[in-house]
Amino acid sequence: MNILEIIEKKRDNKKLNKEEIEYFIKGYTNGEIADYQAAALIMAIYINGMDEEEITNMTLAMASSGEMLDLSDLGTVVDKHSSGGVGDKVTLILMPIMASLGVNVAKMSGRSLGFTGGTADKLEAIPGYNINLSIEEFKENVKKIGISLITQTGNLAPADKKIYALRDAISCTSSIPLIASSIMSKKIAAGANKIVLDVTCGSGAFMKNIHDAKELAIQMNKIGKLANKETICVITNMNEPLGYAVGNNLEIVEAVNSLKGNMPKDVEEVVLSLGAYMLKLARKGENIEENKNRIQETIKTGKAFHKFVELVENQGGDITYIENTEKFSKAKYEIEVLSKNDGYIKEMNAEEIGKLASKLGAGRTKKEDEIDYTAGIVLNKKVGDTVKVNEKLATLYTNKEQYEEAKEELERIIKISEEKVEKEETILGIVK
Repeated sequence: MNILEIIEKKRDNKKLNKEEIEYFIKGYTNGEIADYQAAALIMAIYINGMDEEEITNMTLAMASSGEMLDLSDLGTVVDKHSSGGVGDKVTLILMPIMASLGVNVAKMSGRSLGFTGGTADKLEAIPGYNINLSIEEFKENVKKIGISLITQTGNLAPADKKIYALRDAISCTSSIPLIASSIMSKKIAAGANKIVLDVTCGSGAFMKNIHDAKELAIQMNKIGKLANKETICVITNMNEPLGYAVGNNLEIVEAVNSLKGNMPKDVEEVVLSLGAYMLKLARKGENIEENKNRIQETIKTGKAFHKFVELVENQGGDITYIENTEKFSKAKYEIEVLSKNDGYIKEMNAEEIGKLASKLGAGRTKKEDEIDYTAGIVLNKKVGDTVKVNEKLATLYTNKEQYEEAKEELERIIKISEEKVEKEETILGIVK
């Protein structure tokens, strides 16, 4: 068996067996298989797909490529994961809420991938915040304050970490087998008892339509059951950015404001839905509507915000930035984008906005790229909102002098209609 034969087999759209998949995962993880060979196989998988057995074998091989975390001493741990989106700061808001309600939160998050932002990058935007903890420190933090948010450790599903970065670099992100195996391998290796998955759907997600989103949700649900992890998938709308802020510092500010009770409506719907099911899986409440009320109450009392402050302080972050978000660094250039027409916001393609924010400095085009934490976009309108001539549609934040092109690009992306436009649903389905 060798990697060339495996590449040829998948190139020719043939099924890989368990041994071939394990050979690839092991060889790429330990460096025996080169990046360019792995890229060829990943591209072949992206083009030709995998069947259910291949996806399961890929997931389990990636999960067992390193350490398998045992969180049994923490009791019930419910993990949450998103399949990716633009402006998705849900983890930053939801996980402190869960911890404030007595659910143990031990979560590992990734960096930006393609046009989507990464929670790990957003956390690092907080001065001093340490996302690189040992497993022992990670678990001790959960025992101490009920929550820890870190990045994926080097020895936990290391195969996924390498493939995740490679997918980004070769534009192979939107693939059901690759997304399902990536997400579920991390969840299985990370040791959570139960999992709630946010499966995003639309222009700003890897799944562009509801059919593919449901297929991904069903696939991950099946993998969860095979791994004896109770799993619920919530399908959410990502045709426009979630909330108003896109970019690292900007999203931290929006997350802080949300925890203080000023939460954008679409963010609130996602937070309430995911949180209600997390509480149910944690056996903290069977009634979904009652669970949503408890989430709103813990925000109202300030407990959720204080838990976020406690999290930041416990992991070395400077809490004065959370207590006063005006302290976050600002980009050199702030460019307002004004409406040229009266009407209604018809469309603001989330993927295009994500890519534009990335060009401004908020994301990566290569895995070694540095992120500008100050860069990004803050929208003033959402689809269905009314707008007047010369009313502000958005503000661009960048340290790059070539911003006029970006301004024109955003003017093109935000489409305005003379006819009234209805707002789309935020929660599109539940897969249990």
